[in-house]
Amino acid sequence: MGDAFIRHIELLGYEKRFFPSQHYVYMFLVKWNDLSEKLVYRRFTEIYEFHKALKEMFPIESGDINMEKRIIPHLPAPKWFDGQRSTQNRQGTLAEYCYTLVNLPHKISRCLHVVNFFKVRHDDMNPVTDSQIRKPEVFLLPKDAKKNSTDITGPIVLQTYRAIADYEKSSKTEMALEAGDMVDVVEKSENGWWFCQLKNKRGWVPASYLEPMDGPDESEEQEPNYAGEPYIVQKSYTAMEEDELTLKEGDTIEVIHKLLDGWWVIRSTIRNVKSIHKQRRKQISQETYRRNSRKYIQSRRNMKENFQNKANVIMEKNEPEENKPKAQPAVPPRPSKDLILNRCTESTRRKISIDRHDEPKMTP
Repeated sequence: MGDAFIRHIELLGYEKRFFPSQHYVYMFLVKWNDLSEKLVYRRFTEIYEFHKALKEMFPIESGDINMEKRIIPHLPAPKWFDGQRSTQNRQGTLAEYCYTLVNLPHKISRCLHVVNFFKVRHDDMNPVTDSQIRKPEVFLLPKDAKKNSTDITGPIVLQTYRAIADYEKSSKTEMALEAGDMVDVVEKSENGWWFCQLKNKRGWVPASYLEPMDGPDESEEQEPNYAGEPYIVQKSYTAMEEDELTLKEGDTIEVIHKLLDGWWVIRSTIRNVKSIHKQRRKQISQETYRRNSRKYIQSRRNMKENFQNKANVIMEKNEPEENKPKAQPAVPPRPSKDLILNRCTESTRRKISIDRHDEPKMTP
């Protein structure tokens, strides 16, 4: 396999951090040639120093000799004091810079200087923090407004999920879990691996080991696309379960539904996303899921309550009619004299005016 290079860099937004002092870092989702996706954090001062070194390495392409031959994108220098406003307003320029950077000639976009700068660092996985200081505030850039910095969101609260089983990490980029751990999800990938943070730890965990805390009925799956989305199988896969499909390398398939746990539906057949993204399958046993999942336990409790309610309704319907007390008709209130005079006919009113000494007799 050849040297690693970057296929795409996506600006996700930025974080406002408070340790060791208040500062801002940009969040980038870096997509590599092996189809892996890594989340990295960089201060703008770092990005600008990287940019200056890149210009020195390629003086012709940076326009130092002839401005007409410049192809390396411009990047404004940091301000003397970078606050939240400048961090936010700079996002459009930074997103465009990253897009142009990875589309430069390979001698630039795939050079070691670029590759090494966007590699995952230790601080990306385990940021230095202090439990006594509040958690970072996250500001995400909407996916449909990457070039419009005015559409940036306010600080958001990351979604909290609960681990329903223990998980032992198998690489440095992953994070171990214990059943009951509450984690914040930073990034959800369609390949079934989510980037999460737990106190001062960060790493990728399999989505099948997590359940939402917002409620047992929460559903985040995107709607099925019955028209189908074409894909080409990158690696053969042999079905291991009845609801799976055996695929051969080079097959053309149509994906109908992309599930967040990494399994995709193809014309009513579930297939492991590993055959496209080269990720191994991670799943937990049904026994473990039913024992630890609050979502499953709550659904069973709701089902039992619904069954009991239906039984009560049936019992009520089956009660004999003779046992039920019959409703008594309501006796209307006695009308007043004025009301009678107001509603009676003209002939009655004339008669009453003649015989005023006789009071009208009223019966219920």
